[in-house]
Amino acid sequence: MNKLIIIVISLVFLNHCSLNENSRIWKDKDQKIDNPKNIKKIFSEEKKITIELNQELKLDFSKSKTNNKIVDNKNDYGFQNYSGLINKVGNYKFSKFDDINQLNFKPIFLNDGLIFFDKKGSIYRYSNSQKVLWKKNYYSKAEKKLKPKLNFILEGENLLVTDNIAKYYSININSGELNWSKNNTYSFNSEIKKHKNRIFVVDYKNTLRSYNINDGSELWNLQTEDSFTISNTKFSLIIINDMVVFSNSIGDITAVDIKTGLIIWQLPTQSSKMINETYNFKTSKLVSDGKSIFFSNNKNEFYSVDAKTGTTNWINKINSNLTPIISGNFLFTVSNEGYLYLVEKNEGNILRITDLYKDYKIKNRKDIKPIGFAIGDTRLYLTNTDGKMIIVELDFGKVISIEKVAGNFTSRPFIFNQNLFVIRNGSIVQYN
Repeated sequence: MNKLIIIVISLVFLNHCSLNENSRIWKDKDQKIDNPKNIKKIFSEEKKITIELNQELKLDFSKSKTNNKIVDNKNDYGFQNYSGLINKVGNYKFSKFDDINQLNFKPIFLNDGLIFFDKKGSIYRYSNSQKVLWKKNYYSKAEKKLKPKLNFILEGENLLVTDNIAKYYSININSGELNWSKNNTYSFNSEIKKHKNRIFVVDYKNTLRSYNINDGSELWNLQTEDSFTISNTKFSLIIINDMVVFSNSIGDITAVDIKTGLIIWQLPTQSSKMINETYNFKTSKLVSDGKSIFFSNNKNEFYSVDAKTGTTNWINKINSNLTPIISGNFLFTVSNEGYLYLVEKNEGNILRITDLYKDYKIKNRKDIKPIGFAIGDTRLYLTNTDGKMIIVELDFGKVISIEKVAGNFTSRPFIFNQNLFVIRNGSIVQYN
C-alpha cells in the first residue's frame, strides 16, 4: 500500500513538471542563459552604441554670428571671434594659490589689459604688455589669512567686487581707489550680475541679495532655502528682461522680480533625499536665449526650462556640470566623462556624441575630468584636469589636436578680442 502511494505521488509530480530546461530537474550542459559574462558583454556593447552617435553628421558653423568681446552681464558664452590653434603670446603673473583646483573665477577683460587677484585678495590691473599698472588690497591682516577669493563685474569705470568672506566693495578701475565697502552676514557663493543701478549676488545661506551700485546699500533680499547647506559649486544667476533667475545649493531654480524681490516661479530639480548629498551635487551655470533657460548637473540631468513660466520643456540624460554653450538652434556641452554632445535646442534631440578622450589610454582617462570649454569661430577648446587642452573642429566634432597648457590644473578657457586665455597657477596665459 505504501509503495502504491509513493508511485501515485511521483506520477502526479512529474505530470506537473515539464521536462525542459526551465524545470531545473535535468541540467543541460549547453544552457548558458544565466552566464554573467554574457550579460556583461551585452551591456558593454549597448553602452558603446549609445555613447558614439552620428559621427559622420556634418553641420556648417562658419556662418554663425560672432561676438567682438565677452560682455560681463551676458547670459551665455556663445561664439567668439577666435580661430586657429594656440600660440603663447603673453603671461600675466600673480602669486600662486594653494588651492588652484578650487579656483572657479574669471578675469575682467579690458581693451587695454585685464584685472585679476592673488591669494591674499590683492587686485591687479595689467596692461596689454603684461605690466602691472596698479595693485590694491583692501583686506586686514586677519582677513588676508582667510585667503579671500574674488568675483568681479564691471560698471562703467567702477569694479564691483564680492568675495567668500562676506565682504563687498567698489573700486575705480583707473586708480584702484576705493569707492565704498560693506560687509554681509554670510559669505558670498555666486557670480555677480547687474541691471541698471543694481547688482545681484547669492550668499551661502541661499539668499539672493540686491544692492545699490552707487553705495552698496541693500535694496531687498530673498532666502530660498533655510538650511545652511554647503555647495561644492558656485551658484549661477542670469538676467532675463525684468527677472533675475538663480540656482541654490539644493538645485532649486528661482525667478524673481528685479524691482520687488518677489518670486515669479520656482522649479525644484532635486528631491529631499538629495539634501544630504548636496556637497557632491554640482550644477552648471544657467544660460538662456531669452525664451528658454538651459542647465545641467552631475546627476545625469540636462534641462530646458521656459523662462516665463518655469515649466520644463525637456530633460536629457547628460551627466555634466560644465556650462553649456548656445549656438543658433544648437547647444554644446561636454559630459563629465569627456563626451561632446550636440543637442537640438528646441526639442532636446541629441544629434551627435563624440568621445573626446578616445586617444587617451583607458587607465589614464579614469583620472581625467573636463574643466570647461569655449567656442571660437569654428573650433571648440576644452581644458582638462591633466593640464591639457583638446581642440575640436565643430562641423564634424573631430579632435584636431591635444595641447599641453599647464603642469596639471588649468581654468576653463576664455576668449576676448581674438585671443584665448587660461588661468594656471601663478599666471594668466594668453594665446593667439
